[in-house]
Amino acid sequence: MGNDIVAMTATELLARYRDGSLSPVEAARAMLAQIERLDGPVNAWCLVDEETTLRYALESELRYQHGAPKGLVDGVPVGVKDVFLTPMWPTLRGSCTVDPNSTLGKSAPCVAALDRHGYVPLGKTTTPEFGWKGVTDSPLCGPTNNPWNPAKTAGGSSGGSSAAVALGMGPLALGTDAGGSIRIPASFCGIVGLKPSFGEVPHWPASPFGTLAHAGPMTWTVEDCALLMNVISEADHRDTQAVPRRNIDYLANLEDGVAGMKIAYSPNLGHVEVTPEVEAAVREAAKVFSAMGANVVEVDPSFSDPLGSFGHLFYGGAANAMRDLGARKRELMDPELVKVAEKAAKLSMLDYMAAVNERMALCERMANFHQKYDLLLTPTLPITAFATNREVPEDWPSTRWPTWTPFTYPFNMTGQPGLSVPCGFCSDGLPIGLQIVGARFDDARVLQAGYAYQREAPLTDRRPPLFHS
Repeated sequence: MGNDIVAMTATELLARYRDGSLSPVEAARAMLAQIERLDGPVNAWCLVDEETTLRYALESELRYQHGAPKGLVDGVPVGVKDVFLTPMWPTLRGSCTVDPNSTLGKSAPCVAALDRHGYVPLGKTTTPEFGWKGVTDSPLCGPTNNPWNPAKTAGGSSGGSSAAVALGMGPLALGTDAGGSIRIPASFCGIVGLKPSFGEVPHWPASPFGTLAHAGPMTWTVEDCALLMNVISEADHRDTQAVPRRNIDYLANLEDGVAGMKIAYSPNLGHVEVTPEVEAAVREAAKVFSAMGANVVEVDPSFSDPLGSFGHLFYGGAANAMRDLGARKRELMDPELVKVAEKAAKLSMLDYMAAVNERMALCERMANFHQKYDLLLTPTLPITAFATNREVPEDWPSTRWPTWTPFTYPFNMTGQPGLSVPCGFCSDGLPIGLQIVGARFDDARVLQAGYAYQREAPLTDRRPPLFHS
């Protein structure tokens, strides 16, 4: 029974709670047991508090017994990336420099929304220090490994959330994404991850990476992703950058399909070198969209790689976040983070403004592109997972992570929604991700397309070997 419970989606759990065949306490106990059984090889969790989790689960169970469940996810266990403030637990952000007591008693908007909807918090999932890179390791927590092969990286910076979902340690998890940090680990770990449109999900306190950063859902299915979006997109006055609430029900049109949509498919954005297995899997996925009635056209958006500008904006944010940290605290930090921040601190205002201008031009180009195409399909990443505890693959020509994530960070610069959905496996058994990008604020259509694809080409019955061990 335990393995059946941990394989359930949030949607399935809710149905079982409602018909009385399963209780939130049973589900929480099963997932806590799964964490204890499987987390050792992957290191997805930096905090687990069984007593608190079971208290929330019991409160939910009592609500069901009284016929009064609250909200959309009452009783559903959720993993919370350790950059989101949780009132009962410290938020250390993968850093030895954070005072644990300074973060208590506060809730991030996503956490507050989940609490209003009756969630059961499972614990805090791992992140690199301040969420600064595309893999998950930190001086505080060590590396987070891939559930499909623990010798490989889970990706990052939401690697803990991704590994947890893949291994049935919780059906829902929160992630953040300032350059791919939801989509990268979703692709490497074979789960679903949505970077919503900027401002669609309230986020507070503001990220060090400013308007590049998005909060979003990480799940086993697109349906669960839409469900979690319905919760975390609720209004929160503390995020002054959030767009006005449109009160969209992301589940409402999920089953409407893609027939008649005009979809662009770009295998490499015109400039990316993609491994043959990834290219082949994504090409096959594009054919599935054609078979479902979409008009799929192979075409590139035709923008040059904005890597330099992204680096100025992203690492400039890191430098600003660290500007008041003295030498003693910096000695406790990830030395590579210190290096990139100190280099970025030397940028001139003109360098930064040039990056802002390139970002604005890219936003305009993609806005025009989506006047013609409803969606854009690309690989999520050009590669599959590489050795753990490294920032870049072995023998990689560059030392920094954005050089292997060229499909993700451009859409942080534009603020568009991007969904990673599993679309296959390489010969080594590692997952491959398909990225579905939409126009800004067209998140519902992106989820609709992802749901249609996942229904037509499901991989949701294939869990990592570790899951069955």
